[in-house]
Amino acid sequence: MTTHAIAAPAASLSDRYTVTRGVIFMSGNQALVRLPLQQRRRDLLAGHKTGGFISGYRGSPLGRLDMELWQSADLLRGLDIHFQPGVNEDLAATALWGAQYVPILPGGRVDGVFGLWYGKGPGVDRSGDVLKHANAAGTSPLGGVLALAGDDHAAKSSTQAHQSEQAFIAAGIPVLYPSTVQEILDYGLMGIAMSRHAGCWVAMKLVTDVVEGSSTVVVEEDRPRIVVPEDPEGERGARYIKRYQPPLQQEAQLYNVRLPAAVAFARANGINRIAGAEADARIGIVSAGKSWTDTELALQRLESQGLAVPRSQLRLLKVGMVWPLEPEIVTRFARGLERILVIEEKRPLLEDQVKAILFAVAGA
Repeated sequence: MTTHAIAAPAASLSDRYTVTRGVIFMSGNQALVRLPLQQRRRDLLAGHKTGGFISGYRGSPLGRLDMELWQSADLLRGLDIHFQPGVNEDLAATALWGAQYVPILPGGRVDGVFGLWYGKGPGVDRSGDVLKHANAAGTSPLGGVLALAGDDHAAKSSTQAHQSEQAFIAAGIPVLYPSTVQEILDYGLMGIAMSRHAGCWVAMKLVTDVVEGSSTVVVEEDRPRIVVPEDPEGERGARYIKRYQPPLQQEAQLYNVRLPAAVAFARANGINRIAGAEADARIGIVSAGKSWTDTELALQRLESQGLAVPRSQLRLLKVGMVWPLEPEIVTRFARGLERILVIEEKRPLLEDQVKAILFAVAGA
């Protein structure tokens, strides 16, 4: 019997951006390049006529992002995604703010422009004025803006140790915090969908250990599967950017309508999740992002040495959206526990929210 060898298809470095289904290997910065490409493909499959716009200012741990984007310029251009580095972070954010007006102004070629802004901690600080105004103005239904913040917790390449959540909270911007390269891609796509649903900007916190790491990533045309929650009667159209809206109306809209819609989106899509024991758990651990992976590793090492609390007595809450924290999942997680440990970097962002939610329930 004669056998014939089957030639394998030639592999290319661009496969990490063009393969639509399978397992690929990429860095966190490369996942951020794939993110707008995959978003545009999802829009095409859904029949949406959209474009993409990326702007920001480099800085470690996002120091390679613009280089990766330049190397993929042809792919981006082919899907109507425009990359223009900013002169500085606040001018880049201003341009992304303006792109959200495309569907409500005459002469637009598309029905919406989704945007990615990027900058490290000092860039988040200096852009506070624009971030607050742009988020108050809102986003468009087929637009949406994802703000990528590179945080240098140990001040390895910065003059200050940065934690960007507080700046985003001051602007009323929800914050996602991925713990793996896979989650950078998945949370990024969910972040754009959340921004479109809720009508506000959405931030994604990226720390050095995650965004500068590399791993295998599962990609599919419909991954992640996104659930859009039902809206209260007459609310959806009112959430989006308008030609003009008085400041006090913008403030009321953001805090009374848009942020609750973002929390509802997080709940519907399982961005925060409970793992471990249910009825018999005595101890609970809450964590997010890099601290979550550190916690998992510590538990595995303790188990291997026979020092850990039995898993039958342990319940875990992995937080994907660190602000605003979803109250329902916190109260469900805490039910029956004797002690809760909150493990997080820097200032007590999760701890303060967990305490506020549980004290409110106890006092009700």
